[in-house]
Amino acid sequence: MLITRRLEFDAGHRIPNHDSQCRHLHGHRYALEITLSGQIIDVEGVSEQGMVMDFSAVKTIANEMLVNHWDHAFLAYRGDAAVVAFLATLPGHKTVVLDVVPTAENLAAEAFRVLDKAYVDTYGNQLRLERVRLYETPNNWADAVR
Repeated sequence: MLITRRLEFDAGHRIPNHDSQCRHLHGHRYALEITLSGQIIDVEGVSEQGMVMDFSAVKTIANEMLVNHWDHAFLAYRGDAAVVAFLATLPGHKTVVLDVVPTAENLAAEAFRVLDKAYVDTYGNQLRLERVRLYETPNNWADAVR
């Protein structure tokens, strides 16, 4: 069985070597879809009976591990030294410095890496992360899959 939870967040980024407008500082309303696989929990009397995982638990874990860190932050590439240095001059600015250029593909892969460790098979139902889909815009997205 597969289940998917969708979350949204806002963040800025830039693609420093891009030949088009994405080389400029800008932001997106990102959407993140987290797809988990597992057997339906049949443990009598538990809150999650009949589910692969409670959707609210999927959300709580994603928020704690990833979304709260990226939401309303500027996702900067470590190699974009001038931008990283500039953002450091802004008091209290929320900046996340990444080791990869913050393209949709790299952000999806990073989100998968972070979240893959977060969803634990508590009920012996073979729970595991299968896919992270990151929408940069409603028409553009990247999938990181197992």
